[in-house]
Amino acid sequence: MTEYTGLEIAVVGMAGRFPGSSTVDEFWANVLAGEAGVRRFTDEELDAAGVSVERRADPSFVPMGGALDGIEFFDAKLFGYSPRDAAVLDPQQRVFLECAWHALEHAGHLGGGQDVGVYASASIDTYLLRHLWNNPAVPGGLQPLDLLLANDKDTLASRVAYHLDLTGPAITVQTACSSSLVTIHVACQALLGRDCDIALAGGVSIRPPVHEGYQHTEGGILAADGRCLPFDADAHGVVAGNGVAAVVLRRLEDAMADGDTIYAVVKGTAVNNDGADKVGFTAPSVNGQARVIRAAHDLSEVDSSTIGYVEAHGTATPLGDPIEVAALTQAFVSPPEACALGSVKALIGHLDAAAGVAGFVKAALAVQNGVVPPSPYFTAPNPETGLENSPFFVNREAMPWPGSGPRRAGVSGFGMGGTNAHAVLEEPPSPDPMPSGRSRHLVVLSAASEKSLEESRERLAEHLATGGQELADVSHTLRTGRRVLRHRMAAVVGGGESTTLSEAWIGTGDRRDVVFLFPGQGSQYAGMASQLADEEPVFRAALDECAALLPFDLDEVLADADRLTRTKYTQPALFAVEYSLAKLWEHWGVRPSAMLGHSVGEYVAACLAGVFSLADALKLVTARGELMDALPAGAMLSVPLGADDLVLPRDVCLAASNAPNMSTVAGTFEAIERFEAELGVTSRRLHTSHAFHSSMIDPMLGEFAALVSQVELREPRIPFISNVSGTWITAEEATEPGYWARHARAAVRFSEGLRTMLAESVTVLEVGPGNVLTTLARQHDLGGAKAFGSLRHPREDKHDLDTMLAAAGRLWIAGAEVDLGALTSDERRRRVPLPQYPFERARHWVELPGTAPREIEVIEVLPQAADTPVDGDLAVITGIWQELLGIARIGPNDDYFELGGHSLLATQILARITAELGVALPAAAIFEAPTPSKLAARIDQLRAAAVPAQDDEFARLLAEIRDMSPEELRAELDRERDSQEISQS
Repeated sequence: MTEYTGLEIAVVGMAGRFPGSSTVDEFWANVLAGEAGVRRFTDEELDAAGVSVERRADPSFVPMGGALDGIEFFDAKLFGYSPRDAAVLDPQQRVFLECAWHALEHAGHLGGGQDVGVYASASIDTYLLRHLWNNPAVPGGLQPLDLLLANDKDTLASRVAYHLDLTGPAITVQTACSSSLVTIHVACQALLGRDCDIALAGGVSIRPPVHEGYQHTEGGILAADGRCLPFDADAHGVVAGNGVAAVVLRRLEDAMADGDTIYAVVKGTAVNNDGADKVGFTAPSVNGQARVIRAAHDLSEVDSSTIGYVEAHGTATPLGDPIEVAALTQAFVSPPEACALGSVKALIGHLDAAAGVAGFVKAALAVQNGVVPPSPYFTAPNPETGLENSPFFVNREAMPWPGSGPRRAGVSGFGMGGTNAHAVLEEPPSPDPMPSGRSRHLVVLSAASEKSLEESRERLAEHLATGGQELADVSHTLRTGRRVLRHRMAAVVGGGESTTLSEAWIGTGDRRDVVFLFPGQGSQYAGMASQLADEEPVFRAALDECAALLPFDLDEVLADADRLTRTKYTQPALFAVEYSLAKLWEHWGVRPSAMLGHSVGEYVAACLAGVFSLADALKLVTARGELMDALPAGAMLSVPLGADDLVLPRDVCLAASNAPNMSTVAGTFEAIERFEAELGVTSRRLHTSHAFHSSMIDPMLGEFAALVSQVELREPRIPFISNVSGTWITAEEATEPGYWARHARAAVRFSEGLRTMLAESVTVLEVGPGNVLTTLARQHDLGGAKAFGSLRHPREDKHDLDTMLAAAGRLWIAGAEVDLGALTSDERRRRVPLPQYPFERARHWVELPGTAPREIEVIEVLPQAADTPVDGDLAVITGIWQELLGIARIGPNDDYFELGGHSLLATQILARITAELGVALPAAAIFEAPTPSKLAARIDQLRAAAVPAQDDEFARLLAEIRDMSPEELRAELDRERDSQEISQS
């Protein structure tokens, strides 16, 4: 068991793309197989890279390298870039941005809300130098500042912070070949200094054209045959590679407390410089390298004899390898019996600014999996290195980790110019078991398009089918660790249900307020919400709070179907369940903008609105139920007619107006039987004990009003609708005892109240047992609103969590505010690695000057109305947008910012519109009117506003003329004529 110093850093996420592998998993598989990503380029690739036939015929030309394929493709729409801007964006910036997304996603920390720092490095931007500079194929309208911002590597970290909304430090680090390992050192220091709570560190090196090959020079550092063989007798140089990688880091104690998956532990890092202790600026230094390695060991409080593997810088150059082995031998003051050496450059080439993080990822996976990676190329040690006389060796085959102590590895990165970095890694701690207290779990996904969402669903279903992860952890990671995008999916898993996600809910929705509906008596059933009470602590706590205020055993009543037919039990029990449900929804972040209760359900609304305290509400509801229970029995009848269509005899009362074609009437058994026989339409007798909301309630009203007068009534803090009026309750009504007496007697104006509520764009949520009110709501014109229930119908064979979680997921899909993290906030859960987001990439590229352009692949055409006629100002505006955004077709209602527009480009667009239409638009015009049609309308408004000013000037001149005498007018005209003659002469 390892001992921690309190200064350890956990590696909780990784992502990368390398020659021959597009993910970290593929990369590790290639490492174990010894599969090289460095390869020989085809003639077609060399043609596209602009390599001439003469250059290829040169014996010193080597048509090999570690290419990263697909660098010209980018999900520009996801990150808000127009095609024009995406085409000139340095591919290093694009690829690192996508890598950062995947790394944070892999860690389960892409959801935001934390102070996340970004520490990044990049190589020299050859895309700007080779592809864009003085190239007539570059899209028009770009200013020098546009190209600078799109290609300056100083913006790398800040670009990631902006697009991913990360609020910690954003620092670009440049120390040549050691850059990305130095980013990890800086990130670790920032975490220990609490500059941030999560750090993203890494680097990228993409130097287009990536399929160009290179010229070998005798005595240079590049290999003559395209093979990099670190520490081998045949080593004669390095090969260039392209790639990207990033790791996510946290303080170890935080990562363990939050249930992060930990891949490795950083025991310590160190950085220094050689100074002048070497033969030249670009030469390495034994003393400088030894010092940094020893410093990392000291800071880690690690005995060097416990280190079983070193991921070396390993460039395979005649000078570099011997110096590195000498430095390691000098630095390991307590040499191990045997320590393996390796270098990822043998497989993927030298990744320059990304080399250090690539080696770090390899070493982290090695200590995690307990495997010493192989170097299959190795034949015999380079005699200049002195490996035979050192504790170090190069293993040809993968081997188990030596020794019985904690697995530890070192990682070195040495920059040309002398900045050295070293890190000490250790195997991760064993995770604690985390059993789940719930039988069902909500799984959610979101994406920027329907296509990406469907691919995400397929990937997740395939992943779940393999098993191996707790569904509770999968749910937790997806709910709390992912970015929320427009197209959404939700499914409930667990309880033996299939994990194919084939029955998932899918959709999009604009944000709408949620309104709560509370059902009345008749919706109750034995066992309602019992499974919620077993598995949801917040619901259980609220239910217990209610139970303590009731004169009977609530749990017994909720389980007893016979007692639930008695009004004196039914009403307080129903109130307790609905109140507890509302508290659970509130805990889950769903708070009502307004409420509507049906009969006794209005008491729940009033209590939540603050009219009653909970104790007073339960006191009144209990008294109400007891008083009604003591009344003579009566009957109620559901009639398929609207309230206004009913013709009622004197002894039958309208009890409820439920829907446009649904009402309830009440009276004595005889009166209801006679009315039903004479009605002429099929009706349904309700299973109730009394004739509620009828004249049969009159005897209890005075006593109940007196009881209400004894409690404190306050103005509602949340709006709710009165059953009595069918419109918003007033403060005077809510605080008048007589209102609550009238409420028990008057007809329930539910249909009128629902229409009042639906006047606004809302989402309807029934907060109670069954689905009576959602069924009634769907008989109204919902105007596009969605209606959901919280608990199952008594005849449904479902778990309570199936319905409750489904409602939460569907509310989230519909755009409601749901705190998905709160669903399991009482549990300690683990964040686990899950399938990556499927970027929907399209080709955005400017070809090398002098090479044949490739046909652009169109991934998605922006939707627009077919054959929409566009002319006048709208045609001019649309044409300018199409040119400067680089989009072939733009519709009148397409949003500028969704098309990838930004503030700098907006100034150019407004200047062009001003020049071509002669209307000076204010700087904020495109923000206030972000579509072509709205901008055209804005121009019309500005022109119209200018006309009265011209008319006013004309009226003023006419008034002056009227005030002149004929002699004055003649003299003025003579002066005007004279001035024109002078100006023309």
